[in-house]
Amino acid sequence: MSRDSLFQTLSELVSLHSPSGVEEAVNDHLLEILRGHGEPATDAAGNIVLRIKGRDSSRMVAVLAHKDEIAAMVKRIDEHGRLMVQKSGGSFPWVWGEGPVDVLGDRSTVSGVLSFGSRHVSDESPHKEQTERALRWRDAWVETKLGDDELAAAGVRPGSRVVPSAARKTAVRIGADGEYVGSYAIDDKGSVAGLLALAEQLSEPRCDVELVFSAREEIGCHGAAWYAERTEAEALVAFEVTPVAAEYKIEAGPDPVLVAADSYGPLHDGLGAELTAAAEAAGMAMRYAVVSNFGSDASQALRSGNVAQTACLAFACENTHGFEIAHLDGIANCVTVLERWLS
Repeated sequence: MSRDSLFQTLSELVSLHSPSGVEEAVNDHLLEILRGHGEPATDAAGNIVLRIKGRDSSRMVAVLAHKDEIAAMVKRIDEHGRLMVQKSGGSFPWVWGEGPVDVLGDRSTVSGVLSFGSRHVSDESPHKEQTERALRWRDAWVETKLGDDELAAAGVRPGSRVVPSAARKTAVRIGADGEYVGSYAIDDKGSVAGLLALAEQLSEPRCDVELVFSAREEIGCHGAAWYAERTEAEALVAFEVTPVAAEYKIEAGPDPVLVAADSYGPLHDGLGAELTAAAEAAGMAMRYAVVSNFGSDASQALRSGNVAQTACLAFACENTHGFEIAHLDGIANCVTVLERWLS
């Protein structure tokens, strides 16, 4: 898998809006690709599942990558087309910054501008204090300059999702050799791109494998919870990002990372050891992280008791839940580890 091909796949994916629960655009794209590798199915929770037959069909394991992204959500519509919004998942207005957003109505998409108010004001204006503390969603709004009838015609209502505009979601390459990619929604479109590569490369795994593109992860791992309750998988691996931060001693780069524990506690040590062995067999050094303020489909599935063993394999990602940066080889190396483990 070349950096160029991975970047192209990722660029296509990040351009497709998929806020939690409104994932149709990326669903259509994934289903079209996956039909070239088998018979993908969409379950009642919105997960897309591709089953690959293995040498031993009496056993099955699963690899999950979530396809949804963080967003904001319309709370109410005020006068003159001004939308008041709140978070959906771990989004922050100061991370997005003022600029164009897309409001996903039931019938069409409306362009707006995430706004914080003028800077040339005194203490008489409530938003003057934004210069002295972190900006909150209740301090921000979206200007559409449309009337009530126009917003209603587009199907914009309380609950409509708001995401950075497609124009802002253009992936860029940085680094001396273009080895890094930067974009919104690399969490988790980077893992989705990797899972697509795994679907293409995986041939005759040791047992049956389900590749699962899970839904609604950013708002509580809803898709994974539904899947875990019904699967016969004996082991489940979440393909994820892990934050670059000094507190975890995780640096940007190409090394795969095993999330040994997160906010919900430790994951399965034995399954983690299998992934580490697969990395070593491929000539890679596995890094380990114990991450706070973080959860994944793996920890949700393990916490529920519906899957016996779960692990989280990740690539290092800077600016998580913002304009993220990841090493393209980091994504590719996770794919290699998974392929070795499954084969």
